[in-house]
Amino acid sequence: MEEHKSSSDEESVEQNLAKDYVPKGKVGDLPMTNQVDEALKKKMDKTQKEIGKFKEEISKKVKSIEAIGIIPAQAAKRIEEEYEISEEDAKRGLIHILTVIPETQFKNIGKIRLDAISAARKINEKFWVHVMTPVDLWNLGLDSKFEVFEALSMSFPIIDKGILSHLRVAQIHKSLVLKKFEKYVTSYVMGGSLTTGTTKKDSDVDVAIIIDDTDVKRMPRMELKEKLRGIIYSYISEAEAISGVNKNTLNVQIWLMTEFWDGVKDAHPVFFTFIRDGIPLYDRGTFLPWKSLLRMGKIKPSPEAIDMFMSSGNKLKETVQKRIFDVATLDLFWGISTPTQGLLMLYGQSPPNVYETVKLFREIFVEKEKMVESKYADILDEIVIKVWKAYEHGKLKPGDVDGKELDRLSKNAVDYIKRLKELREQIEKRVQEKSIEEIYNDVFGMLGSLLKKKSEGAIIKEFDETLIKEGKFPPRFLENLKIIAKTKREVAKVKQGKGKKKDNLTQEQSRDVDNARKIAAEITSALIEYTQRCELASIERSRFILKGKDMNAEIFFLKNTFVVQEQKIQKLSGNKLVKADPNEIQEQLTENRNKETKIDFKSLETLKKIFGEFELIY
Repeated sequence: MEEHKSSSDEESVEQNLAKDYVPKGKVGDLPMTNQVDEALKKKMDKTQKEIGKFKEEISKKVKSIEAIGIIPAQAAKRIEEEYEISEEDAKRGLIHILTVIPETQFKNIGKIRLDAISAARKINEKFWVHVMTPVDLWNLGLDSKFEVFEALSMSFPIIDKGILSHLRVAQIHKSLVLKKFEKYVTSYVMGGSLTTGTTKKDSDVDVAIIIDDTDVKRMPRMELKEKLRGIIYSYISEAEAISGVNKNTLNVQIWLMTEFWDGVKDAHPVFFTFIRDGIPLYDRGTFLPWKSLLRMGKIKPSPEAIDMFMSSGNKLKETVQKRIFDVATLDLFWGISTPTQGLLMLYGQSPPNVYETVKLFREIFVEKEKMVESKYADILDEIVIKVWKAYEHGKLKPGDVDGKELDRLSKNAVDYIKRLKELREQIEKRVQEKSIEEIYNDVFGMLGSLLKKKSEGAIIKEFDETLIKEGKFPPRFLENLKIIAKTKREVAKVKQGKGKKKDNLTQEQSRDVDNARKIAAEITSALIEYTQRCELASIERSRFILKGKDMNAEIFFLKNTFVVQEQKIQKLSGNKLVKADPNEIQEQLTENRNKETKIDFKSLETLKKIFGEFELIY
């Protein structure tokens, strides 16, 4: 039962694995894990105990086994051809067993192989053992023996410390991708800790897919990449489910061939590392030649690339200061101002702008209701008014905020958010005590402000058209809204006829009010979260990155076209950029909320004349 090697390649393992056990209409040509399990159980009812005994015997002799797996019966022919197993042995219906040992045991592989063969023969003469190290598996990829590699990877695990499950999920994902659009995929490469032998219990599986964009004619290259990216990413969860691994095990990176080559040419460490450590699961003559050229020292960084990477070190201080500054101004500002606006809405206020937010928070929750300590209003005031406003007016610049100051501001912000959560519970408790009139006014008042409608009928109609039918809220919310309105009318009738005492309500009507209170709390909470999401999404939807040779800027296509470079805010006026008021961009962002962003191509042409050639990144 000694192993032998050859390079014969015929029928794909994907087809072999699918022949007997994949029902029509299932994923690709691959077996689902439970189907392989059932298939093996049916064929091996009489040998289950023998397989268990082999596992016990070999585990006693070899303490550091990485994996033992049963190679699928459908792949037996391909394995027997590869390892030149005689026709006479093949006719006996061999059960092929893959045993993976650590690379550190390579020197002992001969003895381990003999021990495994000896143990297998004593238990069942049909057992045929293949003993390998991970490097032996990687060499199959490096030798372009992708079908053999896939057959071994799909082994049903008896023992597995992670290598089989990781290989299986990558192979299944690869097959799903190739089945959909093989003509676009030039290489599917596995890398990271798995191929370098540094995996841990929680390590993920890093793979890169290189897309051939050298002959793209009908669509822009980046459009092709994005179209394929969506489908490729959708297959990740499917591959994880089929392989039985945990979610988020597979980490997929997608590169166009032209951008991959640019990265290699410019000596980008990510691409160099991936070529050096990567093992192809599929390759159409692209990745392996690059790997050979790298080994031969033929791929070298240009002097310009070296200068570029060295210059990044010169900008380190500036970069760090900029990031500290961005966190201190943008991140902390939005992180505390938006939730505060949400709580003011929960209290019954219309969504205020950021400056009114600070004023109302202090007036309502500190001075009027005495629900919050004044120090929290001070924190809000410092971050929103003193820090943000100083930034808006150009009085605060990168370098003015150091790490110590950022740490103080961040701790205050975290403390503020924690207190805000407690305040929400306080407000919701008060909501529980509200009358049906107050409940009605709160819910319909919030919706009226959000939808820009006044009457009950108009609000309900607009809520249905723009939020329910668009899938932004569940359909039951519409019915619940009608229940609140109906309950309010019914209670109003009772009070008109019998006075205003709560006791005049029947037991059933009191239950209706309690139910209205509960569903109103759910609608209110959902509205607050939706408004917060809209605030942030409107900013992201309107923002693009303008990347040129010697410059980076943010560009916002609003009523005007704004260009933001660090603390400098400008807008297009005719054929030139002029200074813009920060309040102006804030107001236009608010106006643009929930509206589609349209790229102004005329503005782009003007910007090209000002900045030269650039990329527009969304």
